[in-house]
Amino acid sequence: MACTVVPNAIFKNGNSIPMLGLGTWNSPPGQVAQAVKDAIDVGYRHIDCAHVYQNEHEVGEGIAAKIAEGVVKREDLFITSKLWNTFHRPDLVEGACRTTLKNLGLAYLDLYLIHWPVGYKEGPELFPMGPDGKTFVFSEADYVDTWPEMEKLVDGGLVRNIGLSNFNTKQVQRVLDVARIAPVTNQIECHPYLHQSKITSFCAVQGLITTAYSPLGSPARPWVKADEPVLMDDATVTQLAKKYGKTPAQILIRYQIQLGHVVIPKSVTKERIASNFDVFGFQLEDGDVKLLAGLERNGRICPETSAFGHPHHPFEKEE
Repeated sequence: MACTVVPNAIFKNGNSIPMLGLGTWNSPPGQVAQAVKDAIDVGYRHIDCAHVYQNEHEVGEGIAAKIAEGVVKREDLFITSKLWNTFHRPDLVEGACRTTLKNLGLAYLDLYLIHWPVGYKEGPELFPMGPDGKTFVFSEADYVDTWPEMEKLVDGGLVRNIGLSNFNTKQVQRVLDVARIAPVTNQIECHPYLHQSKITSFCAVQGLITTAYSPLGSPARPWVKADEPVLMDDATVTQLAKKYGKTPAQILIRYQIQLGHVVIPKSVTKERIASNFDVFGFQLEDGDVKLLAGLERNGRICPETSAFGHPHHPFEKEE
C-alpha cells in the first residue's frame, strides 16, 4: 500500500477527520460487517453511517470485532452518523441519537449530521408516503429548532462534532445564525458531473469542510436509468486512469482529496475497498484537475424528488 496513514482535515473547532472514509449507504445486508472489518484491516479509520441505511447494527458488529481483536481502539476510529428526517422534532433528537449509538455499540459518535433539511412526519415509517404514493408526508419541524438539540448532544458527551448534510447556502446560513456550536461540515453529493461550486465555496468561507458523497457517481443506485451516463466510464476519467496507471475510482477519489474535500466512497468488495484506499501515492497534475472540472453537467444523482414541495427542500430553489 502506498500510504497507510490517511491525512486529516481540520475542523474549525480544531478537531480532525480522516480525509478518506468508508461509505455504507446502499451496502447489501449481510455484507456490511465484513466490509467494515476489511476496511479497518486495510487502514480506514473513518466510517460513515446513517440510521436510514438500516445497517448500523452490522457496522457496529464490524467495529466491535476489530476492537476485540486489538486491531484498533475506539479512539482510533472516526464514526459518523446522521439524524433522519422523521426525528427533526426537538424532543426526538436525543432518542434518535441514542438508538444509533445502541445499534453501533458505541458510547459516542465523532460526528452527527442532520441528514436533510427536510422533515418527514414523525412515526415508525422512515419514508411516510402520502395518498398519491409519490410524495412524502412532511413534518412541521424546522431544522433551526432541531439544531439546539444537536448542540445538547455535544454538551452531554454523546457526540464530539455536529454538522449538516444536503443543505444549500441559505440553509447553512440559517443554522449559523442560531448556532452556539457551529456545524463543522456539510456532507453533499460531489463528483465531476456535479461540483456544487456555490455551496462548497460558501462553506469554505464559513469554515465548514465539504464531505463528498457519491464521489464515483453511485453507478449501483437503485433508481439508475439505462440511458444515464456512467461517470467511471467517462472518456476523460478513463484516459486519466490510463495515464496514471490507476483505476477510474482512484482518479475520482484523488480528485476530491485535491479539492480539499473529505471523501467517502462506498464498496463492500475487499479488493475495491483496498484499491479505493490506495490514492495517496500519486497526485493529479493541475491540467488534469481542470479537465475533471470541465465535466460539470449539473448531474444530480440524489435529487430527493419525493420531497418536492417541502418548504425546506434544498434543490427545488437552490440558494
